[in-house]
Amino acid sequence: MALNLKTLVNHAPLSSSRQDIHGVSPKPTSISFSNSSCLQGFGTQIATHRKKDPFSFQQTAAVRHLTGSLTHNEGLRFAVVVARFNEIVTRPLLEGALETFKKYSVKEEDVDVVWVPGSFEIAVVAERLGKSRKYHAVVCIGAVVRGDTTHYDAVANSAASGVLSAGLNSVPACGLLPENLASVPLEGVPCIFGVLTCDNMEQALNRAGGKSGNKGAEAALTAIEMASLFESHLK
Repeated sequence: MALNLKTLVNHAPLSSSRQDIHGVSPKPTSISFSNSSCLQGFGTQIATHRKKDPFSFQQTAAVRHLTGSLTHNEGLRFAVVVARFNEIVTRPLLEGALETFKKYSVKEEDVDVVWVPGSFEIAVVAERLGKSRKYHAVVCIGAVVRGDTTHYDAVANSAASGVLSAGLNSVPACGLLPENLASVPLEGVPCIFGVLTCDNMEQALNRAGGKSGNKGAEAALTAIEMASLFESHLK
Protein backbone atom coordinates (compact mmCIF):
# COMPACT_ATOMS: atom_id res chain seq x y z
CA MET A 1 0.00 0.00 0.00
CA ALA A 2 1.44 3.41 -0.96
CA LEU A 3 1.06 6.32 1.43
CA ASN A 4 0.79 9.99 0.38
CA LEU A 5 3.33 12.69 1.18
CA LYS A 6 1.86 13.12 4.65
CA THR A 7 0.71 9.92 6.30
CA LEU A 8 -1.02 9.22 9.58
CA VAL A 9 -0.47 5.77 10.97
CA ASN A 10 -2.82 4.72 13.79
CA HIS A 11 -2.35 1.64 15.88
CA ALA A 12 -5.59 0.23 17.26
CA PRO A 13 -5.89 -0.23 21.03
CA LEU A 14 -4.60 -3.48 22.36
CA SER A 15 -7.16 -6.13 23.31
CA SER A 16 -8.21 -6.48 26.90
CA SER A 17 -5.96 -9.47 27.25
CA ARG A 18 -2.96 -7.21 26.53
CA GLN A 19 -3.90 -4.25 28.72
CA ASP A 20 -1.38 -3.27 31.34
CA ILE A 21 -1.75 -4.16 34.97
CA HIS A 22 -3.64 -0.92 35.70
CA GLY A 23 -6.33 -1.79 33.18
CA VAL A 24 -5.51 1.12 30.87
CA SER A 25 -5.14 0.54 27.12
CA PRO A 26 -2.28 2.29 25.26
CA LYS A 27 -3.31 5.37 23.23
CA PRO A 28 -3.17 5.36 19.42
CA THR A 29 0.21 6.43 18.06
CA SER A 30 0.55 9.08 15.32
CA ILE A 31 3.60 9.23 13.01
CA SER A 32 3.94 12.09 10.54
CA PHE A 33 6.35 12.24 7.60
CA SER A 34 7.01 15.43 5.63
CA ASN A 35 7.86 15.47 1.94
CA SER A 36 11.12 15.75 0.05
CA SER A 37 12.48 12.31 -0.87
CA CYS A 38 11.04 8.83 -0.71
CA LEU A 39 12.28 5.65 0.87
CA GLN A 40 11.22 2.24 -0.39
CA GLY A 41 10.78 -0.58 2.08
CA PHE A 42 8.51 -3.58 2.57
CA GLY A 43 6.23 -2.48 -0.24
CA THR A 44 5.45 0.85 1.42
CA GLN A 45 6.57 4.24 0.09
CA ILE A 46 7.26 6.69 2.92
CA ALA A 47 8.17 10.32 2.33
CA THR A 48 10.98 11.79 4.42
CA HIS A 49 12.45 15.28 4.72
CA ARG A 50 15.99 15.94 3.44
CA LYS A 51 17.76 18.79 5.18
CA LYS A 52 19.99 21.18 3.26
CA ASP A 53 23.73 20.70 3.82
CA PRO A 54 24.84 23.75 5.86
CA PHE A 55 28.44 23.30 4.66
CA SER A 56 27.72 23.30 0.93
CA PHE A 57 29.86 25.90 -0.91
CA GLN A 58 28.11 28.57 -2.94
CA GLN A 59 30.19 30.89 -5.09
CA THR A 60 28.96 34.47 -5.04
CA ALA A 61 29.80 37.55 -7.03
CA ALA A 62 31.68 38.95 -4.02
CA VAL A 63 34.31 36.16 -4.09
CA ARG A 64 37.38 37.08 -6.16
CA HIS A 65 39.46 34.35 -7.75
CA LEU A 66 42.99 35.49 -8.61
CA THR A 67 44.97 33.43 -11.10
CA GLY A 68 47.99 33.91 -13.28
CA SER A 69 47.79 33.92 -17.07
CA LEU A 70 49.76 31.89 -19.58
CA THR A 71 48.99 34.25 -22.44
CA HIS A 72 49.36 37.76 -21.02
CA ASN A 73 53.09 37.65 -20.34
CA GLU A 74 54.42 40.61 -22.28
CA GLY A 75 57.40 42.19 -20.58
CA LEU A 76 58.01 39.30 -18.20
CA ARG A 77 61.63 38.17 -17.84
CA PHE A 78 62.86 34.78 -16.65
CA ALA A 79 66.08 33.16 -15.50
CA VAL A 80 66.83 29.44 -15.66
CA VAL A 81 69.46 27.98 -13.33
CA VAL A 82 70.70 24.60 -14.61
CA ALA A 83 72.95 22.07 -12.89
CA ARG A 84 75.70 20.67 -15.13
CA PHE A 85 75.94 17.42 -13.13
CA ASN A 86 73.83 14.69 -14.81
CA GLU A 87 73.74 16.84 -17.92
CA ILE A 88 72.30 13.93 -19.88
CA VAL A 89 69.13 14.66 -17.90
CA THR A 90 69.35 18.38 -17.20
CA ARG A 91 69.94 19.46 -20.82
CA PRO A 92 66.66 17.89 -22.09
CA LEU A 93 64.92 19.52 -19.12
CA LEU A 94 66.37 22.87 -20.15
CA GLU A 95 65.33 22.36 -23.76
CA GLY A 96 61.80 21.56 -22.63
CA ALA A 97 61.70 24.77 -20.58
CA LEU A 98 63.01 26.93 -23.44
CA GLU A 99 60.57 25.40 -25.91
CA THR A 100 57.71 26.12 -23.51
CA PHE A 101 58.74 29.75 -23.10
CA LYS A 102 58.82 30.11 -26.88
CA LYS A 103 55.45 28.38 -27.26
CA TYR A 104 53.85 30.88 -24.90
CA SER A 105 55.37 33.90 -26.68
CA VAL A 106 58.12 34.72 -24.22
CA LYS A 107 60.89 36.42 -26.22
CA GLU A 108 64.29 34.76 -26.34
CA GLU A 109 65.96 37.93 -25.14
CA ASP A 110 63.79 37.81 -22.01
CA VAL A 111 65.25 34.47 -20.88
CA ASP A 112 68.72 34.04 -19.38
CA VAL A 113 70.29 30.63 -18.67
CA VAL A 114 72.84 30.25 -15.86
CA TRP A 115 74.84 27.03 -15.50
CA VAL A 116 76.09 25.84 -12.09
CA PRO A 117 78.18 22.76 -11.19
CA GLY A 118 75.43 20.76 -9.46
CA SER A 119 72.00 20.83 -7.82
CA PHE A 120 73.50 21.83 -4.47
CA GLU A 121 74.67 25.15 -5.97
CA ILE A 122 71.32 26.06 -7.57
CA ALA A 123 69.74 27.79 -4.58
CA VAL A 124 72.41 30.37 -3.84
CA VAL A 125 72.49 31.47 -7.48
CA ALA A 126 68.68 31.55 -7.69
CA GLU A 127 68.55 33.80 -4.62
CA ARG A 128 71.12 36.19 -6.11
CA LEU A 129 69.16 36.33 -9.39
CA GLY A 130 65.95 37.04 -7.49
CA LYS A 131 67.56 39.87 -5.57
CA SER A 132 68.91 41.39 -8.80
CA ARG A 133 65.34 42.51 -9.68
CA LYS A 134 65.99 41.65 -13.33
CA TYR A 135 63.58 38.71 -13.44
CA HIS A 136 59.96 37.99 -12.62
CA ALA A 137 60.59 34.28 -11.92
CA VAL A 138 63.54 31.90 -11.67
CA VAL A 139 63.35 28.27 -12.87
CA CYS A 140 65.68 25.85 -11.07
CA ILE A 141 66.62 22.69 -13.01
CA GLY A 142 68.70 19.78 -11.78
CA ALA A 143 68.77 16.00 -11.40
CA VAL A 144 69.71 14.06 -8.28
CA VAL A 145 69.88 10.27 -8.72
CA ARG A 146 70.10 7.93 -5.73
CA GLY A 147 73.41 6.12 -5.32
CA ASP A 148 74.99 3.72 -2.85
CA THR A 149 75.54 6.32 -0.12
CA THR A 150 73.44 8.86 1.76
CA HIS A 151 74.84 11.67 -0.38
CA TYR A 152 71.56 11.59 -2.36
CA ASP A 153 69.45 12.50 0.68
CA ALA A 154 71.69 15.42 1.65
CA VAL A 155 71.71 16.94 -1.84
CA ALA A 156 68.00 16.35 -2.53
CA ASN A 157 66.89 17.88 0.77
CA SER A 158 69.26 20.81 0.44
CA ALA A 159 68.12 21.52 -3.10
CA ALA A 160 64.43 21.51 -2.17
CA SER A 161 64.76 23.66 0.94
CA GLY A 162 67.28 25.92 -0.78
CA VAL A 163 65.03 26.76 -3.72
CA LEU A 164 62.18 27.54 -1.33
CA SER A 165 64.41 29.81 0.73
CA ALA A 166 65.69 31.50 -2.42
CA GLY A 167 62.18 32.65 -3.26
CA LEU A 168 61.41 33.75 0.28
CA ASN A 169 64.68 35.64 0.61
CA SER A 170 64.67 37.26 -2.83
CA VAL A 171 63.58 40.68 -1.54
CA PRO A 172 66.65 42.87 -2.08
CA ALA A 173 68.39 44.99 0.49
CA CYS A 174 68.23 48.73 -0.16
CA GLY A 175 71.82 48.83 -1.36
CA LEU A 176 71.13 46.22 -4.05
CA LEU A 177 68.30 48.08 -5.77
CA PRO A 178 69.08 48.74 -9.45
CA GLU A 179 68.38 52.09 -11.06
CA ASN A 180 65.59 50.90 -13.36
CA LEU A 181 62.70 49.41 -11.33
CA ALA A 182 59.87 50.34 -13.67
CA SER A 183 58.95 46.85 -14.87
CA VAL A 184 60.15 44.63 -12.03
CA PRO A 185 58.17 44.25 -8.76
CA LEU A 186 59.87 44.87 -5.43
CA GLU A 187 58.26 41.87 -3.76
CA GLY A 188 59.72 38.36 -3.62
CA VAL A 189 60.45 36.54 -6.87
CA PRO A 190 58.99 33.02 -7.40
CA CYS A 191 61.70 30.36 -7.61
CA ILE A 192 60.32 27.25 -9.31
CA PHE A 193 61.55 23.81 -8.23
CA GLY A 194 62.42 21.77 -11.31
CA VAL A 195 64.99 19.46 -9.72
CA LEU A 196 64.38 15.76 -10.31
CA THR A 197 64.99 13.44 -7.34
CA CYS A 198 64.88 9.89 -8.69
CA ASP A 199 65.87 6.41 -7.56
CA ASN A 200 67.64 5.59 -10.83
CA MET A 201 68.65 7.06 -14.17
CA GLU A 202 65.73 5.43 -15.99
CA GLN A 203 63.24 7.36 -13.86
CA ALA A 204 65.14 10.58 -14.50
CA LEU A 205 65.23 10.13 -18.29
CA ASN A 206 61.53 9.27 -18.34
CA ARG A 207 60.85 12.66 -16.75
CA ALA A 208 63.21 14.53 -19.07
CA GLY A 209 61.21 14.05 -22.24
CA GLY A 210 60.43 10.33 -21.93
CA LYS A 211 57.15 8.58 -21.24
CA SER A 212 56.53 10.63 -18.09
CA GLY A 213 56.74 13.96 -19.91
CA ASN A 214 59.22 16.77 -19.47
CA LYS A 215 59.41 18.32 -16.00
CA GLY A 216 61.44 21.22 -17.37
CA ALA A 217 58.52 22.21 -19.56
CA GLU A 218 56.19 21.95 -16.56
CA ALA A 219 58.49 24.15 -14.51
CA ALA A 220 58.47 26.81 -17.24
CA LEU A 221 54.66 26.77 -17.31
CA THR A 222 54.60 27.24 -13.55
CA ALA A 223 57.05 30.13 -13.83
CA ILE A 224 54.91 31.94 -16.41
CA GLU A 225 51.75 31.55 -14.33
CA MET A 226 53.41 32.60 -11.08
CA ALA A 227 55.12 35.61 -12.66
CA SER A 228 51.82 36.70 -14.17
CA LEU A 229 50.04 36.22 -10.84
CA PHE A 230 52.59 38.33 -8.98
CA GLU A 231 52.66 41.03 -11.64
CA SER A 232 48.88 41.30 -12.14
CA HIS A 233 47.45 40.71 -8.66
CA LEU A 234 50.07 40.56 -5.90
CA LYS A 235 52.08 43.74 -6.40
